[in-house]
Amino acid sequence: MRPAHFLAITSILCSTPLMAAEPADVIIANAQIYGYPDADTLAIDDSKIVFVGQASEGRRYQAPATQLIDAGQAFVMPGFIDNHNHVFEAASEVGGNCELSAEASLAEQVPHLKACRQQANSRSWLMGYGFSLDAILDDENQDTPLAVIDRIFPDQPVVIMEQTSHSMWVNSEALKRAGLSSRSPEPQGGKILKDEATGELNGILLDNAGDIVMELAWNSMERPFQQSYDGLMAGLEEAAAHGITTIGDGRLYWKRGWYEVWQQAAQDGTLTARVSLRPWIYPTEPMASQLAFLKSIQSGNHNRLLWADQVKMYSDGIFINGTAKTLAPYRDTYIPDEPYGINYIPPQQMKTWLNALDQIGYSAHIHAIGDGAIRESLNAIDHVRHQGSKRPYTLTHVELISPKDIPRFAELNVTADFQVGSDYIAHHDHQWAEAFLGARRTRALMNLNAIYATGANVTLSSDWNVHDINPLLGIANSLKMGSTGLPDIHAAIDAYTINAAKSLGISDITGSLEIGKSADLVFLAQDITRLPIDAIPETPILMTVLQGDIIYDAER
Repeated sequence: MRPAHFLAITSILCSTPLMAAEPADVIIANAQIYGYPDADTLAIDDSKIVFVGQASEGRRYQAPATQLIDAGQAFVMPGFIDNHNHVFEAASEVGGNCELSAEASLAEQVPHLKACRQQANSRSWLMGYGFSLDAILDDENQDTPLAVIDRIFPDQPVVIMEQTSHSMWVNSEALKRAGLSSRSPEPQGGKILKDEATGELNGILLDNAGDIVMELAWNSMERPFQQSYDGLMAGLEEAAAHGITTIGDGRLYWKRGWYEVWQQAAQDGTLTARVSLRPWIYPTEPMASQLAFLKSIQSGNHNRLLWADQVKMYSDGIFINGTAKTLAPYRDTYIPDEPYGINYIPPQQMKTWLNALDQIGYSAHIHAIGDGAIRESLNAIDHVRHQGSKRPYTLTHVELISPKDIPRFAELNVTADFQVGSDYIAHHDHQWAEAFLGARRTRALMNLNAIYATGANVTLSSDWNVHDINPLLGIANSLKMGSTGLPDIHAAIDAYTINAAKSLGISDITGSLEIGKSADLVFLAQDITRLPIDAIPETPILMTVLQGDIIYDAER
């Protein structure tokens, strides 16, 4: 385990012998240990923490075979637990290497599309990502997005994901292969946008309507397994470099073969994080067939690095699309026929789903952004609680919440999971939302403290790659938010460690530095509890340790 930049600490530990304890595999000394102001030494045996204290006592765990490490006064804390991270997708090239500009207008996207055309394999689907919906649907545009993309891609099917993943820009060939026309019924949880003047499709599919086309494109690829595997390895490497030892999977599209890739990684021994897989609940697929698959892969063995006992379920969409479900109508929206937004899983279906899932060993991590979706999701959890379920449930994003529903998180033992890894969130700058929601509701967005103050479990996560993967950025931003953020650095650290462990149902295994828990550690160059807030995100990660094994070393 000893990296090059740490020194053997024989001189620290080898003094007058004390009564021997069971020898440890590893002893780390000369460390600043989070939560133990008087301790400088930590011992690990059989992947677990067996001692935290002073060097004078820690030498009892030393034997000739014990590995001795001088931490050089590094700040040692629990490994970060990223409760919502799309690690499978974020670093993978399988979803396409056609990258558009998030700021470009419809006309300004043309050079990017032409560059993608030059690099494309014309025999297969082209998949890409990166545009901004409001930019390409600007009222000043003379053409529709469909007309623009068709001129560049007249024959090859193309699907391009918007930067939030909640809309797709497609061409006519993609629409044809998906069987979509201006007369097609809209799928549950999705919207098919049309040109206001002609009533014809404009090339933009919102939420599940776009997901269906992307699924078709993904499953048309030849030999995606190795690319997916390589992307997963790259994502796990990035997570380890940021001190992340546990991941709550953001979404497992199991009909794309992703589960098999994860299983291969587990079999190969190449996993560098413990991972809670969250299979996606498909809004339009039959419940019976989905439950059969979920039952076949269910595993609640948290002693393994990979398990599946939570699903990912969407209640609604997002605000900028007008698809987040609200209690009051939108002031302005791309979908005026749905003034309150939409549901992926309608309220009554969600109750049925949660009951059925509970029977086969699953809880749920539920995407709920609008105040309507949050209320509906809490109602569904209230229902399953009354049926006797004790499982850990989480609502993620939680961007707008009715004051009436704030105390219900604590009352129902539901975790609220937030992502604050963007500058506009840190400074509570939500002007972009005023056109959709109005000033009053906009001011109420992203109020972490309101839920935290009730005693509810609050977690922070990245939603990588929608936001930056760096946990230290999320921790700092949650403090920059002032009265709407978390109250202090310790609350922020808890939100990225022990609170996230509770959300995943593994707080007895990891999330804090306690005797008997897994040695999941991150070494930081400085004590972030003593730093100015702006300096926290820049603190170097020196080493990441999972179950006593080094998974990242900055000097290797």
